Amino acid sequence: MHSASGLALRYRCFKIMSEQGNEEPTGQAKITPGYNLPSKYVLHTVGPIVSGRLNERHCELLKSCYLSCLKLAEENGVKSIAFCCISTGVFGFPQREAAEIAIATVKEYKKTTNSDIKVIFNVLKDEDLMIYRSLLQK
Repeated sequence: MHSASGLALRYRCFKIMSEQGNEEPTGQAKITPGYNLPSKYVLHTVGPIVSGRLNERHCELLKSCYLSCLKLAEENGVKSIAFCCISTGVFGFPQREAAEIAIATVKEYKKTTNSDIKVIFNVLKDEDLMIYRSLLQK
């Protein structure tokens, strides 16, 4: 994504980090322009890193990632948002549990806020596609 958006996105992220004086805390979100991407904005969030056993804190932090992005998107007039599988892959969050949290958090957010934001779960792996399909059909 950073390559496709152009150097301006990398520079903007660097500038945000420099201005705040520290790395972005896990579970929070920032928004930047999309630059050369076919989207107006890019939302950035840092998911939890799971080393060892998955615990409640990991789950709460992942939920916070989704909530922070949804709130920030709506504050900026975003009508649709696409989420990748936050924290899975090299961050080690188990795929099924991550998908369950993502779906439950989005459903809860939309219900409690009466939001009509369109949410897309963008998956890379066939395994994730099967997990999301099975969970969304319930």
